[in-house]
Amino acid sequence: MWLAAAAPSLARRLLFLGPPPPPLLLLLLSRSSRRRRRLHSLGLAAMPEKRPFERLPADVSPINYSLCLKPDLLDFTFEGKLEAAAQVRQATNQIVMNCADIDIITASYAPEGDEEIHATGFNYQNEDEKVTLSFPSILQTGTGTLKIDFVGELNDKMKGFYRSKYTTPSGEVRYAAVTQFEATDARRAFPCWDEPAIKATFDISLIVPKDRVALSNMNVIDRKPYPDDENVVEVKFARTPVMSTYLVAFVVGEYDFVETRSKDGVCVRVYTPVGKAEQGKFALEVAAKTLPFYKDYFNVPYPLPKIDLIAIADFAAGAMENWGLVTYRETALLIDPKNSCSSSRQWVALVVGHELAHQWFGNLVTMEWWTHLWLNEGFASWIEYLCVDHCFPEYDIWTQFVSADYTRAQELDALDNSHPIEVSVGHPSEVDEIFDAISYSKGASVIRMLHDYIGDKDFKKGMNMYLTKFQQKNAATGEDCPQWMVPITISTSEDPNLAKLKILMDKPEMSVVLKNVKPDQWVKLNLGTVGFYRTQYSSAMLESLLPGIRDLSLPPVDRLGLQNDLFSLARAGIISTVEVLKVMEAFVNEPNYTVWSDLSCNLGILSTLLSHTDFYEEIQEFVKDVFSPIGERLGWDPKPGEGHLDALLRGLVLGKLGKAGHKATLEEARRRFKDHVEGKQILSADLRSPVYLTVLKHGDGTTLDIMLKLHKQADMQEEKNRIERVLGATPSPELIQKVLTFALSEEVRPQDTVSVIGGVAGGSKHGRKAAWKFIKDNWEELYNRYQGGFLISRLIKLSVEGFAVDKMAGEVKAFFESHPAPSAERTIQQCCENILLNAAWLKRDAESIHQYLLQRKASPATA
Repeated sequence: MWLAAAAPSLARRLLFLGPPPPPLLLLLLSRSSRRRRRLHSLGLAAMPEKRPFERLPADVSPINYSLCLKPDLLDFTFEGKLEAAAQVRQATNQIVMNCADIDIITASYAPEGDEEIHATGFNYQNEDEKVTLSFPSILQTGTGTLKIDFVGELNDKMKGFYRSKYTTPSGEVRYAAVTQFEATDARRAFPCWDEPAIKATFDISLIVPKDRVALSNMNVIDRKPYPDDENVVEVKFARTPVMSTYLVAFVVGEYDFVETRSKDGVCVRVYTPVGKAEQGKFALEVAAKTLPFYKDYFNVPYPLPKIDLIAIADFAAGAMENWGLVTYRETALLIDPKNSCSSSRQWVALVVGHELAHQWFGNLVTMEWWTHLWLNEGFASWIEYLCVDHCFPEYDIWTQFVSADYTRAQELDALDNSHPIEVSVGHPSEVDEIFDAISYSKGASVIRMLHDYIGDKDFKKGMNMYLTKFQQKNAATGEDCPQWMVPITISTSEDPNLAKLKILMDKPEMSVVLKNVKPDQWVKLNLGTVGFYRTQYSSAMLESLLPGIRDLSLPPVDRLGLQNDLFSLARAGIISTVEVLKVMEAFVNEPNYTVWSDLSCNLGILSTLLSHTDFYEEIQEFVKDVFSPIGERLGWDPKPGEGHLDALLRGLVLGKLGKAGHKATLEEARRRFKDHVEGKQILSADLRSPVYLTVLKHGDGTTLDIMLKLHKQADMQEEKNRIERVLGATPSPELIQKVLTFALSEEVRPQDTVSVIGGVAGGSKHGRKAAWKFIKDNWEELYNRYQGGFLISRLIKLSVEGFAVDKMAGEVKAFFESHPAPSAERTIQQCCENILLNAAWLKRDAESIHQYLLQRKASPATA
């Protein structure tokens, strides 16, 4: 799914003896006892106790599920019949299964060759999402058939078997019936053994209106009229391979599709909303290239006869890897040739690569329990980049990995309230907690480090052995590995792209002597920013690296890593933030999109921090100074020979300058926006986000009204999302309230409410306060809407982590103590810790930052 043994953080030290004087390098940050005391004083350091939980008993297990479902798309209910071939391993008079929000009408068990035994009681344990079927006599060991008739609700919570609202081309509102079962929601569609290790085959039938498309994991083998109703048909699908319940899927709705056959013979289809088949062609092309790539890489063929990729209107995750029927948000699958921006194309390519990797790594071989989620998600989050690099080498995607995944994982992993890559989970409410940057991005970063160390050839061999050994089974991490070994690489200016020394750090401290380094040469650790650790240089070593940033002799990914490490060290109080600002000014000649993206992100964090001071405008001046030269070089319009990365960079830079109030950028954005609205000159897709953001940030009520009108008129979900993400930039308190009210309106899809409120919180100091108040005032509705899924965690994170006052950490903690959100407990802890760290950072560095910015203003020539 895309969002995504316990190893400790990589807190190790390396003594490095280089050219005199010998400097000390720290490979990531020890936790300060003072910080721990601050956390304990607010009771923030310890996670709450785990809820008691037991996995299902092993006395009865499924062999095959024969499942027939009949959804009612008007009343939002469904009827179900289950006939499960089961194995009684130990004589018992009860069968315990998972079951949630389902009413069982009748249940019976028929031992093979014997009479049916009817269940005499159904005991629902709602808290644990289980049901115990009691029988009047002992079920003896052997095989038999379990029959259950049941009814359920097509809910509006975006989990289980749920309803998804869409509008037909003629403007009529209708509903599809769709599924989302990961992690623990198959039990909302049918009673089952809903644990990844309890695999079985599935024979699925759907009874649906004859004018609707019906899809499941496998191909259709029969479609016949339903006896009781001429408007209804029964659709039967082929038997699945042995698989986990969370990967089962079915969809009933109205869709168009485009189709092709991959070169290895698999039928590939992309299903789109009616009338939008054209928008499925890009994803189809990516999928058709990706399947053979993975087949070759794993040396294992794709095991099903077909694969469908389908765009679902209401969808909480980015996408979900159901075997043979992969479900996506519309924005993660659909690309309009004219109106989709470059970043959307890249996003779709990555998500398609991620989900198709899971068809092998996750679906064919599955983690034994959710504790091992990182095996699935870390791997898919790494190999999606390998796949996109194969399909689109011009994207320079591996450099982007460092900014999008590696640094994001390190940011979260720097907190006391981080967690190991592998973390023990039990109760269903805890599972959603670990769909985070540690499981996905740190997992991917550690796999990237391992791949780099052992080489592609041996890595591929290992993949093939793993998949062959465990196919159609489950795998768990290896025991007795309490610490990672960390590969260390060191390069010098003699050859910036080659490691002068490689060592494996297999103990907590090491001293290394690097020979034959001349006094005028720089020394750089972590070539390619592949090793998952931070580096702190002495002042002299850092000083010697700055010319390598200015003259670009240091490779882009190393320029990025150096700046990001420094920013983290400043955030942690190990160096002064002023030192980072000085280094940021060395990027004056920087051409690389990803380096600018990371720089922009860090300046955004700093701007948010300084919004709590009275010199916020001074940091905006700094932003304008840093971004103006690259903005002038790029201009507004593409030049001949430009490509994907230039389009991404132009959007990033213009957005940054516009938000900061750069006069020429603001004037041009307003002019182009006016032409766009009047239909004189439609904005290119790549310029829309920066222009919308700029005019809103410096606009009024009329500007907001125009944006809301554009939102209403937009036919593409991508355009609606583009607008939703920037609405929070609007400056006045009254308009901010209008945006927040809009966030919960029918105009905004349920999953997108989060980005509207998050945009308000990130837009300004006032917006942050207003968003937090809005969440508290509307908590019941919001919590009910997301039912404790990971969207609630994202909402909390986006809304509160920008605060920088100690008492806010206490306020956030107190609110969630009285309004529990079990799946977000870890996120709440992390947010409170970040608020305290922000407050400490502000107290520590605000005055020196202010003095530095004043000094720059006073003597710009020497800055």
